Amino acid sequence: MSLLMDISSGVQQVAEAISIVIGVEVEIVDDELTVVGGTGAYRGKVGEKEEFGRLDGEYLYARMLRSGATAYIEDTDKCPHYGASLLTEGARELSEICTPIKLHDAVIGVIGLVAVREAQRAVLIGRHENMAVFVEKMADLLAAKAGQRALLNAAESARNELITVIEATHEGIFDIDRNGYIKHCNRRAEKLFSASRSDIIGSHINEYMRGARALDAIRTGKGCTEREEVCKTRKGTRHFIVTARPYCDGEEVRGVVISFRDIEEAQKLAYSINTGALKYTFDDIIGESESMLRIKNQAMMIARGSSTVLITGESGTGKEMFAKAIHYSGPRGGGPFVTVNCGAIPENLLESELFGYEKGAFTGAGERGKAGKFELADGGSILLDEIGDMPLHLQVKLLHVLQNMRFERVGGNKTVIADARVIAATNRDLEEMIRNGSFREDLYYRLSVIPLTTPPLRGRREDIRLLMKHFLAKYNAFMNKTIVGFTERAESIYENHSWPGNVRELENAVEYGVNMVCGDRIDADAVPARLLRGEAAPADRPRASGIPLSEQLRSYEKEIIAKRLKQYGNTGRAKDAVAKELGISRATLYRRLAEIDIT
Repeated sequence: MSLLMDISSGVQQVAEAISIVIGVEVEIVDDELTVVGGTGAYRGKVGEKEEFGRLDGEYLYARMLRSGATAYIEDTDKCPHYGASLLTEGARELSEICTPIKLHDAVIGVIGLVAVREAQRAVLIGRHENMAVFVEKMADLLAAKAGQRALLNAAESARNELITVIEATHEGIFDIDRNGYIKHCNRRAEKLFSASRSDIIGSHINEYMRGARALDAIRTGKGCTEREEVCKTRKGTRHFIVTARPYCDGEEVRGVVISFRDIEEAQKLAYSINTGALKYTFDDIIGESESMLRIKNQAMMIARGSSTVLITGESGTGKEMFAKAIHYSGPRGGGPFVTVNCGAIPENLLESELFGYEKGAFTGAGERGKAGKFELADGGSILLDEIGDMPLHLQVKLLHVLQNMRFERVGGNKTVIADARVIAATNRDLEEMIRNGSFREDLYYRLSVIPLTTPPLRGRREDIRLLMKHFLAKYNAFMNKTIVGFTERAESIYENHSWPGNVRELENAVEYGVNMVCGDRIDADAVPARLLRGEAAPADRPRASGIPLSEQLRSYEKEIIAKRLKQYGNTGRAKDAVAKELGISRATLYRRLAEIDIT
């Protein structure tokens, strides 16, 4: 869209104002010879092309767009290059004064003052010098309006790009003002704190990161980089890697941008990079239960072809791992594997992210355009993760791409053919979304050519011990520890837990145990509290009812110490070993033995 067309309503208002003041007709065209505004007969020609749209022609407006000089045509009949008129039904253009509209030395359009009656012609001829000055001033006014809109468009584009960067990052981000109140946050911050953006924005930083050193950055003007912090919140403590950067107005600190990452995720990322575990095969998917063996066999068969796959299942069941295994185990394994999270990219940018854009497609577009994810996945596979979050208007275009494997970049007219296998994944109920009108039924059937459902962990409990062993080996290597396994009590807790977070939750629980264990085996005291709260009580230790908490804790402590003494013995050396494993001194152990009545 041209700059003048972008302010078409303002262009029309200027045309009407000129016509009222001077008493002649006005025609305004853009740099593509499209009529943008006009009065009289020209008003009905808005959107049509003047001079047949030939920018290289020798007619008046085309020459003016090239020369950038004002022209005065006293008698159109005597001007050989005046050109054919858009006017019909006997109307004639008798004379004209026109001037280019310039923005930064570039001609973006033309204003023409046109006489179609003898009285109007007399006005133009009698005052043509003053008229030329007047129309040049009007051209400057339109150029200024177009420039303002261009700046606004550029600012909006830059804002959208910045939002995309902020939302796409895997770190949580807070922007706080000089008083410590949160002005902006991204989706990752919402997720890390399990709070909505409307709740977070306007709150003081102490409500979410009490004691954060970001407040020191406001006072001192000095930030910090990748600093480990334990932050107190309304919902407990959070362990983060934090970076804080103050921004200033002259010498005055105006606020601080804080980025933070959950330390457990940072450790996993470091492990993944150090071990090079970037590709997945079916051997990397742990499980020997009947349900897992069945789905792995199905996926192995699927990997041989190129049909579209829809992977559904609860969060944390390994949908992305199956997608990667299908890709790397098939004939496309040597090609790219591209992932797009449809829920993490703003709606107004998702189309250009998927399909790319051409140079000049919109204000702020790159000089060379940009290839989309479908082009980048050519010869390989593309994973459309969180497909249930894709907006309806893009579902139509995606359906067309799936049917034809061809598309046009945003702002382009050249067809792009992409040979990419499409794998979609979601933890949402797409059939329910179809019923409530938020997902297209035809797209659903096109995506689910081959449906695959990953089973929840609670449905394959026989795999829990295998996964525990696998994750223990992983974090032993990562943390340089030599933990040999789990106690029977810990194994029982793990096997009886409902695992709403599935394999991801299990991995986190094992990692927690590796961090918290004191001895060479993970016991109940190194199991996350949320698992203990959901633990089923053994028959020999019924759940307490009406017993004070202090008595329950005393009983549980007695059980733990007695179990250790049974394991190590009752000698002085054995008690030293028990005290060391429990992380207490020998004197403290003897005092606790006396207090809880263990002889």
